[in-house]
Amino acid sequence: MESQDRRPGALIAINKPSGMTSHDVVARVRRALSMRRVGHAGTLDPQATGVLVIGLGQATRLLGFVTLSDKAYLAEFVFGEETTTDDAEGEVIHVGEVPQSLLAGDGLARAISSLRGATLQVPPSISAVSKGGRRAYAAARKGEALELDPRPVEVFDATLLSSCEVDGRLVATVALRVSKGCYVRALARDLGRELSCYAHVGSLERSASGPVRLKDCLSLEEIAERGWDAVAAHALDPLLLAGLSRRDLSGAEIVRAQHGQPLYARSGEGPLVGIVWDGLLRGVWEPRSGELRPKANLIEGVLLGGA
Repeated sequence: MESQDRRPGALIAINKPSGMTSHDVVARVRRALSMRRVGHAGTLDPQATGVLVIGLGQATRLLGFVTLSDKAYLAEFVFGEETTTDDAEGEVIHVGEVPQSLLAGDGLARAISSLRGATLQVPPSISAVSKGGRRAYAAARKGEALELDPRPVEVFDATLLSSCEVDGRLVATVALRVSKGCYVRALARDLGRELSCYAHVGSLERSASGPVRLKDCLSLEEIAERGWDAVAAHALDPLLLAGLSRRDLSGAEIVRAQHGQPLYARSGEGPLVGIVWDGLLRGVWEPRSGELRPKANLIEGVLLGGA
């Protein structure tokens, strides 16, 4: 385990399977690569599939800089039922008749497009949101639902792709692009309540997280079979994901950086700079009073991937 963690770090994306928590994925990757330092950005629900960004080795230190500010999803909205979890995993708690206005003409398309825009959203009661130091899902498991505060979110795009009727329920396939922190389950729940017929998410796939797409993802099987070779071939660009400008250091600058000494800040650098030598990202530095100083040093380096 120790020797594996001395490798350069890397950011990768995993196409998360359904039925696994994000922590389960981290554990699988940790075992497959024999690395202790593994983390993730942007939690996915166990039922959901799709893009999950993973940090390996010292790249875990970059996860706090990775913004992934907008996310894209392909979701099934099931109209006619609301569940305890706002998805298909929960128990049905409300049943309503789907109004004729959704079944006729462009009524459903207009209802879906009405989701676009900024709003205040109350997260699902089964979620990782904390209040008073308690996780909502932990409280809910004890039968103590927390009163969660609404949070500002934005839906940049919501488009109906197709629909069908199944056992008296209306199932809509929807393409969404939303802001960080927006719960698709809550979008379905609130739209169903607004239409007085109730709704939940039947299935959910994250098709993009910031600039990372499904095509950039590895499967857990690929990681298990090919190990570090798969990582090296599919490493993501840490400069892009963390919003860093690039600074390739000269020999003299490398010596100064290795001793923790400030560098001369160039005009236009910042607000965060990725310092690079020997083909690896070696740190995140920031300009202060004309000097470039370390904010996070990455001694073993991080693969530049697509950089």
